[in-house]
Amino acid sequence: MPDNTRSRTVTEGVQRTPNRAMLRAVGFGDGDFDKPIIGIANGFSTITPCNLGLGELAQRAEQAGREAGAMPQMFGTITISDGISMGTPGMRYSLVSREVIADSIETVGNGQSMDGMLAIGGCDKNMPGAMMALARLNIPAIFVYGGTIKPGHLRDQDLTIVSAFEAVGQYTAKLIDARELQDVERNACPGAGSCGGMYTANTMSSAFEAMGMSLPYSSTMAAEDAEKADSAAESARVLVEAVHKQLLPRDILTRKAFDNAIAVIMALGGSTNAVLHLLAIARAAEVPLVIDDFEAMRRKVPVLCDLKPSGRYVVTEFHQAGGVPQVMRMLLDHGLLHGDALTITGKTMAETLADVPAEPRADQQVIQPWDKPVYAEGHLAVLKGNLATEGAVAKISGIAQRSIRGPARVFDSEEACMQAILDNAINAGDVVVIRYEGPKGGPGMREMLSPTSAIIGAGLGDQVGLITDGRFSGGTYGMVVGHVAPEAAVGGTIALVEEGDPITIDADTLSLALHVPDAELEQRRKKWQPRRTDARPGSVLAKYAALVSSASEGAVTG
Repeated sequence: MPDNTRSRTVTEGVQRTPNRAMLRAVGFGDGDFDKPIIGIANGFSTITPCNLGLGELAQRAEQAGREAGAMPQMFGTITISDGISMGTPGMRYSLVSREVIADSIETVGNGQSMDGMLAIGGCDKNMPGAMMALARLNIPAIFVYGGTIKPGHLRDQDLTIVSAFEAVGQYTAKLIDARELQDVERNACPGAGSCGGMYTANTMSSAFEAMGMSLPYSSTMAAEDAEKADSAAESARVLVEAVHKQLLPRDILTRKAFDNAIAVIMALGGSTNAVLHLLAIARAAEVPLVIDDFEAMRRKVPVLCDLKPSGRYVVTEFHQAGGVPQVMRMLLDHGLLHGDALTITGKTMAETLADVPAEPRADQQVIQPWDKPVYAEGHLAVLKGNLATEGAVAKISGIAQRSIRGPARVFDSEEACMQAILDNAINAGDVVVIRYEGPKGGPGMREMLSPTSAIIGAGLGDQVGLITDGRFSGGTYGMVVGHVAPEAAVGGTIALVEEGDPITIDADTLSLALHVPDAELEQRRKKWQPRRTDARPGSVLAKYAALVSSASEGAVTG
């Protein structure tokens, strides 16, 4: 054990006798007090298929850590299922849960003087919440992803959870009948694992592998495959080595690591939520990173992978095609990856990728060759204009219409918008505005997968624009713009939009413009009054609303 590890104090002096007595009660023997104490932050729950398999992974990691000479100490942390809470008031708690997860892991890590931390997560907010905590703690740490779900099947079609949301819109538009809708629902999610496209969970797990905080290939393994549990065990062994070497998260989570993560996310066609989460993790790691850094990377990195939601393939197929290491090797060879960035194994990224082929295999279509990318530039664009002076985020890949100008259809909640879609009251050419759904305004910055999927299911995906100060699911695609900042709740221009106002969304000029004279906007601003939140005093939502920052800064609470 290095001299500066924390558990060393457990054996020093008679004053530590009560500490030892407590530890004996949980299984410590005479020879265990000099061993490193490894925390295992276990996100297991039966709330969601994303976290259903984490218990077994935690047990494998615990056993491997003990065999490697450590004393693992397991504790639980929470999760909120985005898919289950989607379209309900419960979705307000999703982004809030990121902060709760981070706080809980930090609290145990520091409160129990852990020497290292292995965090295991599945659903979307598990990943950034855990990584924020690991950056704050800055003790040797590794992240273990619970794994992706395998695709569901209906006749000759692969299904994901997004298929179910889109089926609602198809049913409303009378494109499918009630039996077909039920068939999709019954077959979309066949077992354990996180949502199967390059949605938020798989995006963030891939980002962590790119940052060097997870083992190679681990971010795209299927939750139910044996290699996932084997990887969890290997992660524990690697962590024990990192404790002995005192390899710390902030040695790994450098600006180069964030650059690598952003490059990989662009190449994969990942979720818009990655912008929000990487900004928050950078804040925890005290690494300078701003929203405009994503736009700078977008212009340099092509989309190399044909992955859902806008593409054809699911993440299990991406894994079989070579996964994140294959994409990283291609980026490295073309000067778009920092090969000298450090990983949790102690190797540099270039050393880690040395044996990965320079080009993807010819017998697969998921990862495209460098000279034939899916798109020539990245897909996560930062739009600005008088509607979003701090910026907004759009996923601009796979859209047939790159610019739309139309009349605003204004809704002060997701529910009001969803009802209008189900009533067939949204028409081609409209620009839907959903506001007061931002970090403060929701509070909680809900995801808008239900309305966006319903629009696509109704056949209007290329004909209707949508902007919101809320978020989107990683499963969202189309002419949609989220994270509009400043948000409506703090008096951002989105709060001043009126029904019928002309709005332009332009993916080529990266502009988001409300075509109303400045003088008229000033008059509206004088009349505008903040809305009172319905969050009860003292509730977690009220605390969040009081503390949370702008989406352009990662929607962090500290």
